[in-house]
Amino acid sequence: MTKLFELANASLVYRALPALDSISWSVQSGEQWAVLGPNGAGKTSLARILTEQVRHATGGYLRSATLNKEGIAYVCFEQAKALCDRDKKLDDSEFRADANDPGTTVRNAILAGRAADALFAHWTARLHMQHILDRGLRFLSTGEMRKTLLVKAIMSSPGLLILDSPLDGLDRNSQTAMHEIIDQLLASNLALLLLCRQIEDIPPGISHVLVLANGRVVDKGPREAVLTNPQVDRLMNPPLPPLVPPPEPAARHYKLSAGAPLLELRDVSVVYGTTTVLQGVNWRFDPGMHCCVSGPNGCGKTTLLSLVTGDNHKAYGQNITLFGQRRGTGESVWEIKEKYGQIDTQLQLNFARGMKTIEVVVSGFFDTIGLYDDWGDAQRARALDWLQALGLQASASQSFDALSFGLQRMVLLARAMVKSPVILILDEPTLGLDAYHRRLILRAIDHIASHCDTQIIFVSHSAAEQPRCINQHLTFVPHDACFTVTVTQD
Repeated sequence: MTKLFELANASLVYRALPALDSISWSVQSGEQWAVLGPNGAGKTSLARILTEQVRHATGGYLRSATLNKEGIAYVCFEQAKALCDRDKKLDDSEFRADANDPGTTVRNAILAGRAADALFAHWTARLHMQHILDRGLRFLSTGEMRKTLLVKAIMSSPGLLILDSPLDGLDRNSQTAMHEIIDQLLASNLALLLLCRQIEDIPPGISHVLVLANGRVVDKGPREAVLTNPQVDRLMNPPLPPLVPPPEPAARHYKLSAGAPLLELRDVSVVYGTTTVLQGVNWRFDPGMHCCVSGPNGCGKTTLLSLVTGDNHKAYGQNITLFGQRRGTGESVWEIKEKYGQIDTQLQLNFARGMKTIEVVVSGFFDTIGLYDDWGDAQRARALDWLQALGLQASASQSFDALSFGLQRMVLLARAMVKSPVILILDEPTLGLDAYHRRLILRAIDHIASHCDTQIIFVSHSAAEQPRCINQHLTFVPHDACFTVTVTQD
C-alpha cells in the first residue's frame, strides 16, 4: 500500500484558541477512515487542513502524487451555507418583471457548465432528485442541499471524498438511501473519510477510526480496537449535568384571548407559481399542547412555520388565527413575533461574533442577533437564572464563539426563554449535534415543558426523535403532487 497523506504534529489556532494540537496521522491507500468525536472535538478543523482551506496551520502535511492530481472533495454544512449566501447576494428578483430570481439551480450547481451525462443521470436518480433539478439552491431543504453537494462531489472524481455528518438533515427514507450509497462508495476504489459525531454513524465498511477530543488524538487505529477502548466510550457518553427549576415566567405586557386556540389554520393552501406546497391544511393548537411537526425533506414544514410566525405573506386572505386574532386584521408582525421564541441552525450560524455567553442570552429580551440596546441588572439576573436552569452557569462569562456547537445551541435555548414566550418553536434543534448534546437538549425541552407555561412546537424530519412532552403530532403526508397534513393527539 502507498501512503495517501500524512500529517506530522499539525496544529491550528482559531480565533486565538487551539483548534488542533499536535496531530500526527497517516492514511494508506485501501484504508477507509472515520474521524469520531463530539461537538468541538476538531473534526472540521482537521478537514479544513486536509483541504488546504486554512493557511496558518503549523506542522507537516504531505499528499501523494495521486491526491495532488485528483484533489479532495469536501461535503459539509458550511459549504451549503456559502452557496446560499452567494445566491442571496446575487438575487435580482426586485428588478425582474416576474419578481422571481431562482438563482443557481441544482442542475447548474452540480454540472458547473458541463453537459449532463450518464453519471449525472445515475446519481440524481439514485438520490431521487429529478424533481428538484431546476429548483434554486435557496429553495432547497437541508436534506435536498446535502444530496446536491454529494452528487457534485462524486462527479468531480476526487482522490479523497470527505463527508461531514452525511446523515444530518435527512428524513428516514433518505437516510436509508444515504447508508446504501455510503456502503457502495466504501466498497469502491474511492478513498472516503467520514466525520462522525456518534459511534452509531460509523458504517461497517470503515476499517480505521481516529478519535479526537478538544483538538487532540484520543486513539487511532483499526476499527474494533478503537471502538472497544473504554476511554472512547467515556468520551462519547459522558453524564448529563444537573438541572435546577427555571425562574418564574416573566411578566407579559399582552393578554391572550381566554379559551381561544393559540393557533388555528382552516383549509390553508400555499401555491408558488404552478407549484403547490401545502394543500388543505387544518390544524388547531390549543393551550396545553406540545406538538411535533414531522415530515420528509422538502414537504413544507418551513412554509408552515412561516405562516404562523408572520414571515409569509401567503397567510393573508386565508383562514388563519394567531393568538385569538384573525391574520390580516390589523396586527403587526412584531406583535406576533413577541409571543414566540425560536431556535434554528441558521440563527446559530448568523449570530454576532465576539459576544459573551451572557450577552447572547440577554439579546433574547430584544429579539436581536447581537446586543444593541442597554440592559440592566434585572435582565442579567434573569439570563443567569436560565443558564443555571439548563446547567450552563459555567459558560456565562465565556465567549460564545469558544463554546462547542452543541453548547451554543443550549445557550440559544436559554436566550429564547428569557422573555417567557407563549410558544417555543424548535426547528430541527438536534441537527448538527452529537449524541450527548442531543440528549442534553431533549432533556432541557422536557424541563421547560414541565416547569413553564411555554408550549413547544418541535420540528423534525423524523418523528422518531422527540422530547417526551409531545402530546400532539402534525405529520406531512404525500397528497397528489404535494403534501397535506394529518393531526393526531396522544
